[in-house]
Amino acid sequence: MGKFSSDLILWYKDHKRDLPWRETTEVYCIWVSEIILQQTRVNQGLSYYYNFLENFPTVHKLANATEDEVLKCWQGLGYYSRARNMHAAAKFVSEQLKGVFPTSYDGLLQLKGVGTYTAAAISSICFNEQKTVVDGNVFRVLTRIYGIETAINTANGKKEVEELAQSLNDGDSYGDFNQAIMEFGALHCTPKLPKCDTCIFAQSCWALKNSKVDVLPIKEKTLKIKKRYLTYLFVKDKEGNTIIQRRNENDIWKGLYQFPLLEHSRKCSVQSVLEQTEFVELIGLQSIKIRKEDNVKHILTHRHLFIKVLFIELDNLESFSQDGYQLVHHSELNSFAFPKPLSNIWEEWDK
Repeated sequence: MGKFSSDLILWYKDHKRDLPWRETTEVYCIWVSEIILQQTRVNQGLSYYYNFLENFPTVHKLANATEDEVLKCWQGLGYYSRARNMHAAAKFVSEQLKGVFPTSYDGLLQLKGVGTYTAAAISSICFNEQKTVVDGNVFRVLTRIYGIETAINTANGKKEVEELAQSLNDGDSYGDFNQAIMEFGALHCTPKLPKCDTCIFAQSCWALKNSKVDVLPIKEKTLKIKKRYLTYLFVKDKEGNTIIQRRNENDIWKGLYQFPLLEHSRKCSVQSVLEQTEFVELIGLQSIKIRKEDNVKHILTHRHLFIKVLFIELDNLESFSQDGYQLVHHSELNSFAFPKPLSNIWEEWDK
């Protein structure tokens, strides 16, 4: 085992966080943790991990659940395609593989929602396969220590770091190495204010020697932010009934529930919403009472969502008898999975 690997693993054994998925090599538990942590920080994902395993303790339980049950359990984590992919993969493992997960990197890649990073993590942790993970933490640690100035969001930069990471994972505890380098990046070699003064690699770190710790890793700017303007109509009649619909388009929040939606090309006032043809067609000619208005800005990776919610009181909801709408009592809303900006918004009705 090389010095980098041995020093890193020794650091990890002394400093690693006490996390439940580190107490097992059971592949189902590791798989659940890795999918949750794909786009979620550990602190946020921890409660979801416990809740997910409580609701679906085995791959068979997950496979036999409804999509609504899975999405409800996932509500608030975002990137909901992860939950739908997990559900599909669980069905495949349960039905086609008789409940036995693949035991190799190549086999794990056949599961929906499992890419190269996740397959490497699971196969190394559960089966000690010599596969090395490369995520944001690994990019940061290795570009700083070894002075890699190629942009990491280019093919060449990604390949350079991946090959270096694989060469450094040269011991016989491949899973420990992977967890160690990710933990080092998460706790020590952080994006801002890294702990360089106490770093075990301070003497050999290229970025520290060249005063480029705050520069590396380098990324080419390619992200374009799209703005979307959404108005949700939270309508309720005198009996407390309301209207929801399920999002089935290939768009954000697919499979989750929402209130009737109007989307605009720009920011709209309440009056301009009320005058829109789509609003009139949806509500009909009955009189309405707007109880209140909420405005929320919700930031996703490639989108900024400007959300307006109108709390509207109607005499009846007959105009919503179109296909795709569902009449429910507002007391039942907690049983449906909503996007985070809309979750529990019904509690704001009388505030």
